Amino acid sequence: MDNIRLFLMLGLGFIGLLLWEAWQADYVVPQHAINSTPSTSQTVTDADTATPEIPLNANVDAAPVVAPVATTPAKRLIQVRTDTLDLQIDARGGTIVDAKLMQYPVAVDTPEIKFQLLSQRLNDYFIAQSGLLSTEQTRTPTHESIFHSAQQQYSMPEDADQLIVDLTWQAPDGLTVIKRFTFQRGSHAIQLSHLVHNDSAQPWKGRDYRQFQRSEPADGGNFFMYTYTGGAIYSPQDKYQKYDFADLNAGLLNQDVVDGWVAMLQHYFLGAFIPPRNNNQHFYSKGLNNGRSVIGTYSAAQTLAPGEHGQFDGILFIGPKLRTELEHLAEGLDLTVDYGFLVFIAKPMHWVLEQINHYIGNWGWTIILFTLLIKLLFFKLSEKSYHSMANMRKLAPRIQAMKDRYGDDKQRMQKAMMDLYKKEKINPLGGCLPMLIQMPFFIALYWVLLESVEMRQAPWILWITDLSIKDPYYILPLLMGATMYFQQKLNPVPTDPMQAKMMQYLPWIFTVMFAFFPAGLVLYWATNNLLSIAQQWVITRQVEQQR
Repeated sequence: MDNIRLFLMLGLGFIGLLLWEAWQADYVVPQHAINSTPSTSQTVTDADTATPEIPLNANVDAAPVVAPVATTPAKRLIQVRTDTLDLQIDARGGTIVDAKLMQYPVAVDTPEIKFQLLSQRLNDYFIAQSGLLSTEQTRTPTHESIFHSAQQQYSMPEDADQLIVDLTWQAPDGLTVIKRFTFQRGSHAIQLSHLVHNDSAQPWKGRDYRQFQRSEPADGGNFFMYTYTGGAIYSPQDKYQKYDFADLNAGLLNQDVVDGWVAMLQHYFLGAFIPPRNNNQHFYSKGLNNGRSVIGTYSAAQTLAPGEHGQFDGILFIGPKLRTELEHLAEGLDLTVDYGFLVFIAKPMHWVLEQINHYIGNWGWTIILFTLLIKLLFFKLSEKSYHSMANMRKLAPRIQAMKDRYGDDKQRMQKAMMDLYKKEKINPLGGCLPMLIQMPFFIALYWVLLESVEMRQAPWILWITDLSIKDPYYILPLLMGATMYFQQKLNPVPTDPMQAKMMQYLPWIFTVMFAFFPAGLVLYWATNNLLSIAQQWVITRQVEQQR
């Protein structure tokens, strides 16, 4: 029983270390992340190798080669602002090279500085490219071609629910391509279309492609890093799959998909290309010579006779991982809110948390109330566990006497202890098994609190203005450590001196680790400890008062 309890505590310690590493990687923001405007020395652009290569057996088997450009002149950037997005679109290719999320500041105390998801920063390069492919290079605009716009700044009017931005490219023979971005109020989803008008005297044949190009983050994490930054796709056949940067660079993504999507994830946020339904697409990945990675999709080819018009459609999502919003956009897109292998438990938990917060309106009190509901759900299991611990605590003096009597004779000691358990009708594992049953639910709740973007910059009370970062005054970690210490005093002391010493150190170790945890997680753990202490104290007193 002592060994199992020790393993449980060490397991919780490992989880704590894992979460601490993850939050350090996510919230120690480099200084360059605050500067939203790339300088000339920081700004780089993609090389021609970023253009997708079409297999030889495809209908369109070549792509244009254009010499790379060293910088992006400011005069070539087109600014688009809505209530949710602030974008900069490069006229070269119509590439989105900068995307800030208007409703998500970098920090609570700097609300004017918006979180930048897409950028050309050298150490955080992340852009969204799109274009057309054809064997006729001079008649097809890729993300290297120069588009023209009627104006350099667009803003969604206060009384409008939609904003349309058109970029135009024209071939010498009269073929015209309009790249159209359609924005909707309140949405992070952009309708991205290529409208092809073949007003030439020759037929045109081509397909469209959409891709993300990204550099691997400099703080890519380590073995303990659980948060994921990298590629992901969804297909009806294989469901949700991740492709890390090594997979992308190796070109492991190479498959035909109908009704799927490709994405690039970054903890709370993502960019995703969602093709139209019932549309044949080819998903691909590749590594570039400059060290960056590409994940993308291209469509089946269309043939337009002279005088015909064609259109390639799709959705580009740039925003937060809000499950309700993602569920409506595409099947499986909500899986990017990654709860790990316990998703079947975590998703209902998230739904319950949302319902509670809908009425309370404060995520701090929501966590406290939800923790209370979890304790009520497992009340009987906890009761059995605490009864077993209380009985073991009651027997502790007799077990110590046996140890003094038998000394190093472990065999006789074990037999005497089993006889005592049998006589007193006590199951030595009774305090551990209920904890093992509850542990998946507690771990699932951790994933929910860690992955939910709703928790980001959510205030609670007084000094806790952001539940997703550490307590600035370390009050909650100290409270959590104190509750863990008092809870430990209610448990039976391990008979092994080494284990007993290790258990004494655990509250201090957890306090130090939790000092760097997000306040929301510490609040959950401290609340759970307080409720457990109250229940265990009552049960322990009842057992000790029995004859």
